[in-house]
Amino acid sequence: MIIEIDFNSDEAIYMQLCNQIILGIATSQFREGEQLPSVRQLAETIGINMHTVNKAYSILQQEGFVKIDRRRGAIIAIDIDKLQALNEAKSELAVVLARAICKGLGRDDIHNLVDQLYDNYERNS
Repeated sequence: MIIEIDFNSDEAIYMQLCNQIILGIATSQFREGEQLPSVRQLAETIGINMHTVNKAYSILQQEGFVKIDRRRGAIIAIDIDKLQALNEAKSELAVVLARAICKGLGRDDIHNLVDQLYDNYERNS
């Protein structure tokens, strides 16, 4: 598992960790039922506080990407219904799209970018 944390980023480390794991799921780096490293193990590997990893795992559990099992730890378990996922994506995409438009990107630029990114995920599935 390759997790890349940018310690100079303005984005909180726990959010970077969440996003890296979600990207790993989307690209099939992590598969349904796969066990993530323990909180302690991941914290030591990345060089961050255990509470930061615990917070990331808790958020991933709340968002339906992992299940927390007392014996096995964090397990990849996608548990989001399609409508909820669509609404969440719409909310997040609305802000990203607004920023892109403010920066002068046009409809074709955005469509091409979405197609390119989607194709990357599709190839890795």
